[in-house]
Amino acid sequence: MTNLALQLKEGTKVSHSAAENTKFVSSFLKGVVSRDNYKQLLTNFYYVYRAMEEEIAKQNDFPLHDKLLDRTNKIEQDLRYYYGVMWRDTIIPSQATANYVKRIQVISEASPYLLVAHHYTRYMGDLSGGQILASITKSALNLSTEGLKFYEFDIPNMKEYKDKYRQTLNDLTMSDTQISMLIDEANYAFKLNMLLFDELQGNPIKSIVKVLFSYLKERFKR
Repeated sequence: MTNLALQLKEGTKVSHSAAENTKFVSSFLKGVVSRDNYKQLLTNFYYVYRAMEEEIAKQNDFPLHDKLLDRTNKIEQDLRYYYGVMWRDTIIPSQATANYVKRIQVISEASPYLLVAHHYTRYMGDLSGGQILASITKSALNLSTEGLKFYEFDIPNMKEYKDKYRQTLNDLTMSDTQISMLIDEANYAFKLNMLLFDELQGNPIKSIVKVLFSYLKERFKR
């Protein structure tokens, strides 16, 4: 047994904080988000989660796989609400989203265990902050009950579920090298999210420079 859950948390602390402090996320948390921006965010997430869930489904024994976490169908319901019945003909992935999706597909083929990093980065964030974001979105966009399916989880005890999730991580059999690569991939996943957020805010160049600087800084430390 490892302490992978703690290592992932500690090893991604800086990246996690950086992602939360992007201009888009900071504004979102203050309740400042337009309907158009939120629709594009959901669109981007649709492609990311669909790719992740499709690639995980290809793995015969992916340890964290749980249909309760799947977001694709939930996001589809939201996109239908925001775009109408022809939503599939309306949406397209942004460039940052396409890059994110490509990364998921590449590691699924080459090193599928690295999908754990992307699973952890997205779903643990959803489980931890989903209800708060749902409330913010509902208020900011003046919604009633529709348009918020993305945040709905059929999980009665969230704390218990997250504890079980962390225990599953700790039960994974991995070498020190694999754990190090997994933490690196989780940091990269956060950076892919930052690119996506900054693109929504309209400043992808700044995000690219930030990612490159962070990457080089980490490499020079070694």
